[in-house]
Amino acid sequence: MLTRRTLLKAAPLLALAPTLPAFLTRTARAAEAKRDARVLVVVQLDGGNDALNTAVPHADPDYAKLRPRLKLATKDLVKVSDGVGLHPSLKPLGTLLEKGHLAVLPGVGYPNPNRSHFRSMAIWQTAKFDPEEHKGYGWIGRALDIDNRSSALIGAGDVPLTLRGRRSATVSLSNPEDLVLSDAATAKQALGSEASDDLLAFVRRQAADGFGAADKMADLARDSGTSYPSSRLAEKLRLAARLLKSNLGTRVFYTQQGGYDTHATQLFKHADLLRDFGGAVQAFFADLQEAKLAERVVLLAFSEFGRTIKENGSGGTDHGTAGCVFLAGPGVKGGLVGTMPSLTDLVQGEPKMTTDFRRVYATLLDRWLDCSSEQVLGAKFEPLPLL
Repeated sequence: MLTRRTLLKAAPLLALAPTLPAFLTRTARAAEAKRDARVLVVVQLDGGNDALNTAVPHADPDYAKLRPRLKLATKDLVKVSDGVGLHPSLKPLGTLLEKGHLAVLPGVGYPNPNRSHFRSMAIWQTAKFDPEEHKGYGWIGRALDIDNRSSALIGAGDVPLTLRGRRSATVSLSNPEDLVLSDAATAKQALGSEASDDLLAFVRRQAADGFGAADKMADLARDSGTSYPSSRLAEKLRLAARLLKSNLGTRVFYTQQGGYDTHATQLFKHADLLRDFGGAVQAFFADLQEAKLAERVVLLAFSEFGRTIKENGSGGTDHGTAGCVFLAGPGVKGGLVGTMPSLTDLVQGEPKMTTDFRRVYATLLDRWLDCSSEQVLGAKFEPLPLL
């Protein structure tokens, strides 16, 4: 029975709730059972990444014709295959590529592509085409709903549509300070030892679990670990690595890198963005490798669409259609997966997609996250040779 005396006893702990990261109390008790589970890390490249200058078909003579100012020199590219190379700024990913731990998927998109940032991103995040369904749940949220698993958004802002589910929990973290208690000594002192009342015992048990997890997080926050580049994305992936090391049971980590809407002066902007991306991903996997966690992790990077194959008059590109997707990790079958789109067989002036993005999702759902892709996506899609 809930009594005034019980509430008064529990008050010191309840009052300290803001000092304890809320997700710690929700995940600490289940962490041990899930410590060896596979993890998906998603990097959303916001704005429409220029696929043609990311995975470059340098052997195609039409590439240079379409990009007189934006074309990249073949000698500077990171070789993927005889006719395709990665942007020079992605050289940090060369080690992953050489090990066969990086898959490059060109021409990834969906039928009847939409060039609106908002609509196209909603399609990618829900794997649905009806605008009414964009008001519901995302593909990852639906997947995690199946057995009530958790996800984490690394970065500020609202939880993206893709993580929204009916039952699954998502937490949002922006910096390492979110991981530790603001006043650990006072919080722990309030625990006490008396637990004669069921409610009070429950409150103390939840707080104790959270404090234990917070101690582990504080240790990780003090551990500098692998050196990361100085970029926002690198800091986000560093935080994701710390959470992975904590074994709190989170199955999906999601983060974003903005700036890819390069309508003007693209050459240097795009190079900087990809340099940040490549350096951050390389450091992330080096960190996980050192911690002996890399085998558990696959990283997916995507953008809502590619950009026009023709450069515009402002030294940039405009909203296009099919894009370039990356999958990274020791469990990935690396190299070029799929077919480079033709630069001459076009629909409304843009290349046709060669891989439906839902095949990528189906592969990850069935073969990595161990849940039914047909149940999540609402249809059967043939998996790809990625894992």
